[in-house]
Amino acid sequence: MKIVFAGSDPRSPIPFRALREAGFCVAAVLTQPDKPTGRKRILTPNPMKVAAQEAGVPVFDFARVREHAAALAAVGADCMVTCAYGQILTADVLAAFPRGVFNVHTSLLPRWRGASPIQSAILAGDAETGVTIMRTEIGLDTGDILLARRIPIEQTDTAGTLADKLFALGAACIVSALTQVEQGTETYEKQNEADATFCKKIKKEDGALDFTGSARQLCRLVRAMDPEPLAFTRCGGKLVNILSAVPAEGAAGACGEVVRADKTGIYVAAGDGCLCIRALQFEGGKRLSAADAVNGRKVCVGDVFGAGGADGGGR
Repeated sequence: MKIVFAGSDPRSPIPFRALREAGFCVAAVLTQPDKPTGRKRILTPNPMKVAAQEAGVPVFDFARVREHAAALAAVGADCMVTCAYGQILTADVLAAFPRGVFNVHTSLLPRWRGASPIQSAILAGDAETGVTIMRTEIGLDTGDILLARRIPIEQTDTAGTLADKLFALGAACIVSALTQVEQGTETYEKQNEADATFCKKIKKEDGALDFTGSARQLCRLVRAMDPEPLAFTRCGGKLVNILSAVPAEGAAGACGEVVRADKTGIYVAAGDGCLCIRALQFEGGKRLSAADAVNGRKVCVGDVFGAGGADGGGR
């Protein structure tokens, strides 16, 4: 079975390679155009494009894929697999693949349809998540489910570590799913619209910490924003990225007030409990453990952390 593979995430090469190793013919890769990076703004290909070129697979990097349905159809592929591609597919694009377009979605659909399923599952305190292989149709993640696999969300999982697990799981899932499609043994299940939840694209300002919330929810935000765009706040007028934190008990104080600061952490009073900060980064500085920040007198008891502005996040 001949496949076009579409992906733009740094982890998209994981299922791409798994399909090739399983013996599927990946005839072309579809990804996003090169983007300027670094201070010199040099146009740089994403990891998916690099992986395809290294494998000798032709690459399409259309700025607007909807304008190139004919070029995709000319590949003569049976189906397309999408994995964090980043563009909306039109009816013309879907029609270019006679056996369908299949999406590797990193949630248990219909929960968390949309652009940030991994972060949203952590923010909501979900006990589990997973991968759904869905047959794509016009509509936001509304297609029929071919296969789904579950995994637990650990209390230590960040968006980064959970993504690593889900893309690895997704690689195994898409190989299994396409094997069924190739053999003609696939079966589909309709999504229950009554159970659908939605998530939006994460922006930098979504990482602002509001210390009137509970310590548990603040901790979830720190985990969900790691590795990007990072949770942030301000202290003494300076932007501070919060890199690692856990909920904890602590002395009473005003929301955002540092009530304890020692080698075990920086304890900041929240609306419920304390957020124990274990690693942080001041604007323009490097990653610091709480102990180093306290020893360097960058943070002291009585300091106040306040909500950041829309310029937050980033290293």
